[in-house]
Amino acid sequence: MSHAIHLVVLPVFLVIGLGFSLKRTGLVKSEFLFELNRFIYYVALPALLFFKIATADFYASFNGVLLGVLIAGIVVTFLLTYGYGKYRNYSPGVQGAFCQGAFRGNLAYVGLAIIYSAYGEAGFAVAGILLGFLVPIMNCLSVVALILPRKQESQLELGMAFWFRQILSNPLIIASFVGVMWSFLEIPLPEIVSRALSILTGMSLPLALIAIGASFSFRKLRGDLGLAALSAGIKIIAMPVFVAGGLLCLDVGGQELGIGVILAGTPTATAAYIMAQQMKSDAELSGAIIMLSTMFSLVSYTLALYLLQLIEQHGSPF
Repeated sequence: MSHAIHLVVLPVFLVIGLGFSLKRTGLVKSEFLFELNRFIYYVALPALLFFKIATADFYASFNGVLLGVLIAGIVVTFLLTYGYGKYRNYSPGVQGAFCQGAFRGNLAYVGLAIIYSAYGEAGFAVAGILLGFLVPIMNCLSVVALILPRKQESQLELGMAFWFRQILSNPLIIASFVGVMWSFLEIPLPEIVSRALSILTGMSLPLALIAIGASFSFRKLRGDLGLAALSAGIKIIAMPVFVAGGLLCLDVGGQELGIGVILAGTPTATAAYIMAQQMKSDAELSGAIIMLSTMFSLVSYTLALYLLQLIEQHGSPF
């Protein structure tokens, strides 16, 4: 890690704070924010993911062990939180929102920004390729988490066509997949396209962070805040600890360890609220989990990066 910890984390959260300020002062209206989110989701971030992944050296950037441990972290968190919700006999809507909030991280908006700040282009390429595999898995598990608790009452048809729609309607999944294949097949990107994408993608992460800040609303901190705090804590503390332990046991260190911890420790994705609404789950609980995990991820990321620095200096405790 080439920068002081405060220079890695604080700039990212200052841009998020800028978005919050712009909304509070009225310079950014709700209507504009809606259109901005659509632009980021359908154009800016897909372009960024495709460009950074497609131009990366797949064979140098892909780390199968890192990917495997991250997938294990997501799946184990899903199973444990789903099981806990069932054991506590939560209502279907609460169970789904609690479970989804605990494992679905904001990989593209926050994760990539922190990784780029910490490790630059090289780290971004590694993370981008991982996203090509992680985003579809996370999306599919989110659907399972929200639908499974109310399977009896659900009228949704969960056949192959349903899952294809989930994947093919997500521009981040498509962009990541195309980028991974482009990189894997070592197809050269035409210079004129590369320069155009370089201009376009330069604004993607700043706009995404501004949109996160602008969508902040303390009115979302409603409902069972204790349960929301538990789900948020699992997401930004327990999950990265599990991933860090797995990677250290497998002798993965340095940049790969840092990327794994940063991706595992991302706050709950803002898309979790939208999906909870669409699937008639507890959107209020989802909103509270997103708010709490995002606010406290400033502290958890600072602590995580400090511990990573200690490991880098003194070696693995395992």
